[in-house]
Amino acid sequence: MLEAQASAAQQPAVSHVSETEAHSVPGIPVLCLSILGLLLATALVVFAIVNRHSSGAAAVGVIGILLYPASDIGFHGLTAVVPGEARVLQLFGAYRGTVRTSGLRWVNPFTKRRRVSTRVRNHETPLAKVNDADGNPIEISAVVVWQVRDTAQATYAVDDYPKFVATQTETAVRHVASSYPYDSRGTGALSLRDNADEITERLSAEISDRVQPAGVQVIESRLTRLSYAAEIAQAMLRQQQANAVVGARQRIVEGAVGMVQLALQRLEEEGVIELDEERKAAMVSNLLVVLCSEQATQQVVNTGSLYQ
Repeated sequence: MLEAQASAAQQPAVSHVSETEAHSVPGIPVLCLSILGLLLATALVVFAIVNRHSSGAAAVGVIGILLYPASDIGFHGLTAVVPGEARVLQLFGAYRGTVRTSGLRWVNPFTKRRRVSTRVRNHETPLAKVNDADGNPIEISAVVVWQVRDTAQATYAVDDYPKFVATQTETAVRHVASSYPYDSRGTGALSLRDNADEITERLSAEISDRVQPAGVQVIESRLTRLSYAAEIAQAMLRQQQANAVVGARQRIVEGAVGMVQLALQRLEEEGVIELDEERKAAMVSNLLVVLCSEQATQQVVNTGSLYQ
C-alpha cells in the first residue's frame, strides 16, 4: 500500500483532457458534391464569359466564382482514416474530439488533424546492468506490448508518447530488478529467477501505473534477458555448482539412510540373522560406503571373523 501511494505521489500533474468522439460525416458524398460544385462553378464562369454582354451574365459569373471556395472547403474537410489509426482534431488550440471511424470522413475544414496510431506495439528495452536487492550486478532486459487507449492524453498529456513509454518502461525494469534478489538461495523469498510469473505481473503493474498519464494500455510484459554480469558470472556459477553438489549429496545421504533402515528392519522382522550392536554398526558403515560412494566399490572377502 505504501509503495502504491508513493508511486502515485510521484506521478506528475498532467492534462485532464480525455478522448471524446468528434463530429464527422461520410466523406464520399461530400467529395462528389465538391466535384460537382467545381464543375458547375467552371461552367457558370465560362457561360458568363461567353455571354458577358447579356443581362444577368455578371450575376451568373459571381455565383460561379463563389462556388470555387465552397468546393475548396469541401475538399479541405476530407480526411482519410486508415484502420489502426485515429485523427485528433484541434481547433484554435482546443481539443475537438477524435475520429476513429475508418474510411474517408469529412470534418471541420478549419481543424488541425493530428495522426495517432492505435495499433499494438512492441518495445524491447536495451540490456541494462543493475544491482539486485543483494547488491549483485545483473544484466536484464524486457519487452512490453502496449497500445494507445486515450488519443487525447497521448497527444496532449506528454510530449512524445512513444519515447515516454520507452523511458518509463526502462525505469520500471530497473526498479523491479533492484527490488528483488536474483536467486532466493532456498529462502523461499521472491526472486527474479525463481518467480518469473510473479515478477512479470509486478513489472506489468508498475509499467501500467507509470504510462497511465499518456493514455497507454499495457497488454503484456516479459523479461527477455536475465543473467549475472560478466564480472561475477564465473564466481556465481561456481557457487551454484557447489549448491547443486551439496543438494545432491544431501539427497543421496537421505536415501542411503532410508535404505539402511529398511534393510535392518527387514532382517529383524524375518529373523534371517541376529545382529548385536557392533555388527549392526559394521553393517551400517559398509552399506553407507557402498550407497554414498561416487565410484564403484570393490568387495573385500573376510576370511576370519568380525573380531579377528
